[in-house]
Amino acid sequence: MIDFSMENDLRECILCEHRCGVDRLAGDLGVCRMSAPVVASRTLHPGPPESYTIFVAGCNFKCLGCQNWTISQYPDNRMAVDGYVDPGSLARESVRMIQSTSGTLMGADRIFFSGGEPTIHLPFIEKVVDEARRLSPNLKVNFDTNGFMTEKSLHRVLDFTTSLTFDIKAFYDDTMRAISGTAVGPILRNAEIVARTASDKLWEYRIVIIPEVNEEDIEPLCRLVASISTKLPVAFLAFRPNYVLDEHHGATRELMKKCVELARGAGLRNVTYAGMTNIPGKRGVLLEEVEGIYERAGAKLAASYACSKGCTTHPRNCGDCPSMSECPLKKYIPMRSC
Repeated sequence: MIDFSMENDLRECILCEHRCGVDRLAGDLGVCRMSAPVVASRTLHPGPPESYTIFVAGCNFKCLGCQNWTISQYPDNRMAVDGYVDPGSLARESVRMIQSTSGTLMGADRIFFSGGEPTIHLPFIEKVVDEARRLSPNLKVNFDTNGFMTEKSLHRVLDFTTSLTFDIKAFYDDTMRAISGTAVGPILRNAEIVARTASDKLWEYRIVIIPEVNEEDIEPLCRLVASISTKLPVAFLAFRPNYVLDEHHGATRELMKKCVELARGAGLRNVTYAGMTNIPGKRGVLLEEVEGIYERAGAKLAASYACSKGCTTHPRNCGDCPSMSECPLKKYIPMRSC
């Protein structure tokens, strides 16, 4: 039986490493800007892994190239969502859809929690899983995460998940801050915990390749993963222009192949790449405002994009930003979404 203790978690929220400590049940908002758990949408999804996917709204990151920005930047962008769904009702719906003819033909065998970032709604998700497994005891569960949860939250996730899809956006701290507004340390720590204690649950580490931005991070990141085990699965995903990086150019096929070669050169044996490549776009322009604040060229470029769209705090640190409640980036509507 899962002890989800939703009230205790949300009265003083420290589910993720921002550790905001706000009373979400009283309507106080932290970095994720969420109070009660909100479901953005849900659908049978071909994966991989094939699943009934539940997208939850809100995120503790403000990633410049977010593909799901309509979900992750809710509620500030005022996009339409499904809203609060009773956990028991959602559990019954999930089991029914997985066992339906459509679910069976697709090969769906699990609930897949994505977003946004599921960690910010962890007690709600625990209750959905608990209720679903009352109906289907062997039901599988996947948790799709950016990895920025506390160690306590991570162990709670590992207690109920069958599989984990884990995003790693950068290796260097200034690159990570420029891309997402957060420190990289907790993510690399949690990635290592998963690798050392729950590698059987790791579906894959997912690394989005943003040309000119995080290319420098790929080789050291692969060396880190390989130092734990060369068998760990890594999937490179080609960046598609979106959100604040809507004008930036996509990753080329040659760059994706180079990343695979770097990973294999580091010793990794289970490496793939996927996604649409060669999407045209502009090359970014470095702004004077970020010079001397970030060390790496890729971080400077990402920060320049953020600065051009209204980000005022550099190096980016969303947890301590005085504009947290009125962040211009959260309200940005991209000119294109590829």
